[in-house]
Amino acid sequence: MTEENNVMSLADIEPKMKLTGKVKQIQLAGAIIDVGVEECDALLHISQIRRRRVKNVRDVLEEGETVTVWVRNVDKDNQRLDVTLVEPPDVTWNDLAVGQDYKGEVVRIEKFGAFVDIGAERPGLVHVSELAHGYVKTPGDVVKKGEEVEVKVIGVNQQKRQIDLSMKAVTAPPAAAVSEQHEGEEMPTAMAVAFQRAMESSEAEDKALSANKSEKSRSEQDDIIKRALERHEKR
Repeated sequence: MTEENNVMSLADIEPKMKLTGKVKQIQLAGAIIDVGVEECDALLHISQIRRRRVKNVRDVLEEGETVTVWVRNVDKDNQRLDVTLVEPPDVTWNDLAVGQDYKGEVVRIEKFGAFVDIGAERPGLVHVSELAHGYVKTPGDVVKKGEEVEVKVIGVNQQKRQIDLSMKAVTAPPAAAVSEQHEGEEMPTAMAVAFQRAMESSEAEDKALSANKSEKSRSEQDDIIKRALERHEKR
């Protein structure tokens, strides 16, 4: 009794699959749904009937009613199938991981950044510092509401239900910011450059001092030779 697929075996059922079934029995803790699977009926817990709290299952469902459900969990070993009436997001918290790339829609813009819907339970935040390379005065200068953008996940906090995204992480930095160093060379730090210049300056001073001493030494030797010759001529 699936809406799109004629699934008859529990082995064919996968999480997030959309099914159509009939309410077979209503209980205090939920309902039993016949989705056409041979091995077992589906279990619908009362917490999965609506996003908000439901006190009485019969306030929402009736026996014999046709409903659309989504698969939450499949236990093929114990022949158990759990479903929900709440459509799950395309991207669950378990699906999210740092480093993943998504395309999403800008759904809200604030002073501190933009919220992008990537199909998860809630939109992720692109902080103003992650909108673009370089300084961004206001998010509205970079993105517009309704615009489709590419983002990378840079942080996930399931406990706080927070998703941190970045737009600049999926774009190359401007040419002016690219190092002119040869491939494989590391960009020296400002301190390293200053130290190198100081060393070069010190070496130049040492060479100059050494040259002055050498010149002075030659001059003194010339004076000694000159005086010796003058004494020899006087004899």
